[in-house]
Amino acid sequence: MANSSASDPIVYVVDDDESVRHSLEFLLDVAEIRVRSFASADAFLKSAPPLSGACVVTDVRMPGTNGVELAKKLKERDAAVPVIVITGHADVPLAIQAMKAGAADFIEKPFDDEAILAAIRKALNESTEDEQKQNERREVLDRLALLSTREREVVDGLVEGKANKMIAFDHDISPRTVEVYRANAMMKMQAKTLSDLVRMVTIARLG
Repeated sequence: MANSSASDPIVYVVDDDESVRHSLEFLLDVAEIRVRSFASADAFLKSAPPLSGACVVTDVRMPGTNGVELAKKLKERDAAVPVIVITGHADVPLAIQAMKAGAADFIEKPFDDEAILAAIRKALNESTEDEQKQNERREVLDRLALLSTREREVVDGLVEGKANKMIAFDHDISPRTVEVYRANAMMKMQAKTLSDLVRMVTIARLG
């Protein structure tokens, strides 16, 4: 596929059925989406390919580790990669198990090309958004770690909606001292406004 790079989104097709693998490889290649396939979940796990910005498409029934178990193992490894499971009509209960195990979606056979492409694109978009959110949270946590104990106390007070005078009273310091700590904290957090600061701390706490 032309003009692809290691930073582009990628789909890992994990299926013991060679015809399904080749069909999905062709479909994704035509759609200009990077793809790599594996004949089993065990081979995929052993290979341990990079999961950043990726999506996994796997059959719910396979020899060895099946699609449900693969979804569970990826979740146990704290991998945020979305997993789409392919299922036959009789395997819908298994697909539901996979969803409970952390799979993002399931597609029933025989599937329409556009239906599975839409599911893959949605999963890749969500994967990218999740990665961006995690990167942002890590940056915020790194900045919070730069704050002194007193600066963090002032920040916590601001996030709770307290005025400088109330924060000063709580910590037995002067309002002017609170202003100094607030200014230092804003600089370290790279926050231009109080709303920026509140949003950053909220992002850190949501993790």
